[in-house]
Amino acid sequence: MKKKKLIIGMLALITTLILMACGGNEEAAPNNGTNTGTESQKNINEEESNSMEEMDHSSSGEVPEGLAEAENPTYPVGSEATINADHMKGMDGAVATITGAFDTTVYMVSYTPPTGGEPVEDHKWVIHEELEEASEEPFKSGDKVVLNADHMEGMDGASATIDSAEQTTVYMVSYTDTETGQEVTHHKWVTESEISPLG
Repeated sequence: MKKKKLIIGMLALITTLILMACGGNEEAAPNNGTNTGTESQKNINEEESNSMEEMDHSSSGEVPEGLAEAENPTYPVGSEATINADHMKGMDGAVATITGAFDTTVYMVSYTPPTGGEPVEDHKWVIHEELEEASEEPFKSGDKVVLNADHMEGMDGASATIDSAEQTTVYMVSYTDTETGQEVTHHKWVTESEISPLG
């Protein structure tokens, strides 16, 4: 009788331990799921951060063939000015050093990157000399063009629509990003109306 009670007690103890172990696993599963979600979110955040880091608005400073230097620009090369434009993050309010000044037609365009990705609307700016088969006559709003510029990823070779056109002086500028502190060199482009004297 004592032996039978002992066996029943042992079985009860083993059953309890098994149930506790299973219960522990069930509790651990949601935690693992939560951790996986946290890890996934962390990876997404890292990817977004890396994407922002990869989006460097600097250039080599090379300009298209045939682009005419401005003879008497308001802001000569080497001078400084304040940027009053927000078409790039960290640009508005930055102190810029003028690294190039050119007389041309500047365009705001909309396009879909040929490499895939979301359509880009009202991109500022591309210039006349950055459009394939550009003649002496400027394009007009609504014209279809092909971009021959690579200062944004996915831009080169894209079919685009001209949203606006303006004959003006455009500037290539170097500045410190006001949000990240990153040095941006030879950024293309800002228009004369988007910069003002320091002060």
